[in-house]
Amino acid sequence: MKPQKMKNLFLRQSYQDAWEEYEKSLTKKYFIRWDYVILTASNEEQAAAYQAQIDARLKQGRLPGHTVYKVLPDPEGKRVGSGGATFHVMKYISEQTEEERCFRNKRILVIHSGGDSKRVPQYSACGKLFSPVPRELPDGRRSTLFDEFIIGMSGMPARFKEGMLVLSGDVLLLFNPLQVDVAFRGAAAVSVKEHVETGKDHGVFLSDSEGYVGNFLHKQSVDKLRSLGAVNEQGAVDLDTGAILLDCDLLESLFGLIGEKGRVVPEKYARFVNEKARISFYGDFLYPLASKSTLEQYMAEKAEGEICEELLTCRKAIWEAISSYSLKLLCLAPAQFIHFGTTRELLALLTEEIDNYEFLDWRGQIFGVEEHPGACAYSNSYIEKNTKIAASSYIEDSYIYEGTRIGEGCVIAAVTLRGEQIPSHTALHGLKQKDGTFVIRVYGVEDNPKVTLEENGAFLGSDLPAFIKTAGLKPEEVWKGETHYLWDAALYPVCRTIGEAVEAAVLILELAAGRPDRAEAYRKMRRISLKESFEQADIREIAAWQEKLNTQVRITRFLLALKERRSVSEAASAFGSQGVTEAQLEKLKGIAEDAEFGLRMRLYYYLSRMTKGHVSEELEDKCFRYICDSLYDASIGREPGEKQYHIAREEVKVELPVRVNFGGGWSDTPPYCNEHGGTVLNAAVKLNGILPVIVTVRRLDKPCIALASTDSGAYEEFTDVKRLQSCRDPFDTYALHKAALLACGIVPLTEEITMEELMKRLGGGLYLSTAVMGIPRGSGLGTSSILAGACVKAIFEYIGKEAAENELYTHVLCMEQLMSTGGGWQDQVGGLTAGIKLASTKPGLLQEIEVEHLKMPREAIEELKERFVLIYTGQRRLARNLLREVVGGYIGSNPNSIEVLYEIQRTAVLMKFELEKGNIDGFAELLERHWELSKRLDGGSTNTCIDQIFLSCQDLLAARMICGAGGGGFLQAILKKGCTKEELRTRIRSVFQDSGVDVWDCEIVF
Repeated sequence: MKPQKMKNLFLRQSYQDAWEEYEKSLTKKYFIRWDYVILTASNEEQAAAYQAQIDARLKQGRLPGHTVYKVLPDPEGKRVGSGGATFHVMKYISEQTEEERCFRNKRILVIHSGGDSKRVPQYSACGKLFSPVPRELPDGRRSTLFDEFIIGMSGMPARFKEGMLVLSGDVLLLFNPLQVDVAFRGAAAVSVKEHVETGKDHGVFLSDSEGYVGNFLHKQSVDKLRSLGAVNEQGAVDLDTGAILLDCDLLESLFGLIGEKGRVVPEKYARFVNEKARISFYGDFLYPLASKSTLEQYMAEKAEGEICEELLTCRKAIWEAISSYSLKLLCLAPAQFIHFGTTRELLALLTEEIDNYEFLDWRGQIFGVEEHPGACAYSNSYIEKNTKIAASSYIEDSYIYEGTRIGEGCVIAAVTLRGEQIPSHTALHGLKQKDGTFVIRVYGVEDNPKVTLEENGAFLGSDLPAFIKTAGLKPEEVWKGETHYLWDAALYPVCRTIGEAVEAAVLILELAAGRPDRAEAYRKMRRISLKESFEQADIREIAAWQEKLNTQVRITRFLLALKERRSVSEAASAFGSQGVTEAQLEKLKGIAEDAEFGLRMRLYYYLSRMTKGHVSEELEDKCFRYICDSLYDASIGREPGEKQYHIAREEVKVELPVRVNFGGGWSDTPPYCNEHGGTVLNAAVKLNGILPVIVTVRRLDKPCIALASTDSGAYEEFTDVKRLQSCRDPFDTYALHKAALLACGIVPLTEEITMEELMKRLGGGLYLSTAVMGIPRGSGLGTSSILAGACVKAIFEYIGKEAAENELYTHVLCMEQLMSTGGGWQDQVGGLTAGIKLASTKPGLLQEIEVEHLKMPREAIEELKERFVLIYTGQRRLARNLLREVVGGYIGSNPNSIEVLYEIQRTAVLMKFELEKGNIDGFAELLERHWELSKRLDGGSTNTCIDQIFLSCQDLLAARMICGAGGGGFLQAILKKGCTKEELRTRIRSVFQDSGVDVWDCEIVF
């Protein structure tokens, strides 16, 4: 295996191990954690923004709760240097305890993150520390440098008892903490092996013969590094990563410079922490620790600010305090050093080099609506179709709308583009200011904000002198002081809106392209510099913008997953492990209100599966209620009561058979049938020689509506119309009666009307009774829907309304929607239409049912009558929750549900073919296949009792199947040739005796 591949495999495993350690730090009680995690910031605003980011993670449970997190801005907003910031950290630690030795038994992580980020201006306001890393974390969040630090360093506290680890906020260090040897006195510098070509652009450690740092080599040439012996045989150097471990002895010695006995002395503190001295952590604290350093060299070492008397006084005191300590070199290998240095380096990492980090699950495209291989790199951006963006460009935290064109090698951050054309190698960065205005900073990707006018500093493909000349400006109109850095150049117009700021940025690009005709408009604008726009930035608004954009991206990804019929779990992954937030939930509810049928119901259903408690229940109810209402509206409308009917006959009695379902059951159920159409094969059946479903309607002389269920003995007279307009209570004895009256237009759905007025319309009172004779409830024979069909048929005959079978089917479907039972259409077809028939529909909210009667040979009919049997299980099963479970599987795009619902329709059609060919054995094989499909669709369709019944007589059966949804009620079977119903009855009774399990007499009604 090649060395690079071995290194990548090791680092990948270390990366995964770090995530596991991080997860443990969040949940395990006795996990060793950091006592303090302290960030330094450049000012109060940046500190507040950092703290807001930390607080958000704490609220989400994504940071260890036992650790103290603190962000410390430079005192009084003055730039005191990284060393001054470190003294400030020590001051804070000392104030948190009464102990004199305040650093003992504490594990402290310090991340220096208070720089201006001049070389990557898009991060100057938010700080590089919270700049994005091209990785989606396992919990679904976009990673930042801060997150990578916290995750990667989760295992470090277990490696040492006490002390401080200091990190640089713009360097990502990948290693395994198990590699770290903490046996040292003073300090230890963490180094990684990198090729000398990388080392020449960074700091390099030169080790002595004892394994300690002998000298610091900063940005030396390759030849110089080789001549000093810093390059090993593999051409690698010990790179300075900025990661330094300090033991408590060294910390106490440093603290002695600013305090006494664990308490800060203000005068001493002020001497070392100020703008003039501006002490550097890496230069002023570490240089005295190198074994070959001298005081003279130290005093002449380059300063973070300027060399002055105050700094030299501090250096002398620091040397005396800590030069006796050493700096051990901890060289980690394999390890990885990634520096987020300049805009160009950032762009190269995300576009040209991203494949080199594939082993870390880094990707060039993170948090966009759709991933497009070969397209531009992006992070947390909403990019519409019909845009043209070069693959070599990077889009971050931006809205890019249709018609936008972006050239090669661009960096676009925190802006909204609506059709603009951005030339190649341009960086755009939007910033909202504290006063509510907007500035878009535009510069070249290769431009260095640290260059000056006098150096002919590059700017947008030309140089600063050329741009100022084209703009018709004088240097004093662009710079306030005598120094003329690009960083300080007031080039950027301040605008009221982000849209106006984009127009101003385009204006700058036109000037840079040599168009002096645009200069007058530009000169009239109030302008500020990169520095000023950073200092005046509303830093909290950065996080708000990112969050708003992230919400839109996640919601759009979620909606796309629904449209592509992804499963609930796949769609929910758009929101990560933290799930959908309350704000996102409310926004999605609003989207649902205006969505078309399929998307709206799925939004409700998916969200019900992604939430908990009463919120989940309400959303599920909303889903199924919406389906019911939509089907009702599509069929007979909201106000059937607008038609006024009159009594045409004194009494009507309707008797109907029950149905047995051979194939295709569930495909007739909304919303599947509405989106795909349904196909069902069933038959009308008498039980024990009778038509068991009976409905009677007759005229009453009383001014009331009387409802009765004669098989249960229930009877009630209603004189209040409002009581008849509510039929959704599943425990209401008369729910079905009321739904029939509403669906048929006898009782208005919502109209306020008295019983006297209603009786006047009808011409008398009305008595409606129902009965299902001799059949237990939950039989699986479709009795509820057939009873509904009998009600509709009887009521229509009673009022003299002629109705085709399809109209009867539709009204029964509406009844079920009114009652919220949500059933399909096959039961009423099975009972209202005699014989064996194939019923089918095409997609659509309004289901037009086509019924085709089978033309079977007479011999086949007789054979089927002899071999077809019904077995009662002695159990009942209610279909209400079951229906939601099975239908929910379809709405939730469960692949198994979708496949089975298709296959059972194919099976139903094949059954018709075999029956019409007279092949009962072929039909039996298909019935057995359907039984297996039914179990795949709903595991509850069978149970121990059903399995035992079939097992007890399997030698007599050619095929097995449930009736209806199964799980109880009746079973159906085809006997083997030569076996009789009496043989089966005897077998069943001998096994199950008086338990209620038995073979019932049945006859298919032709």
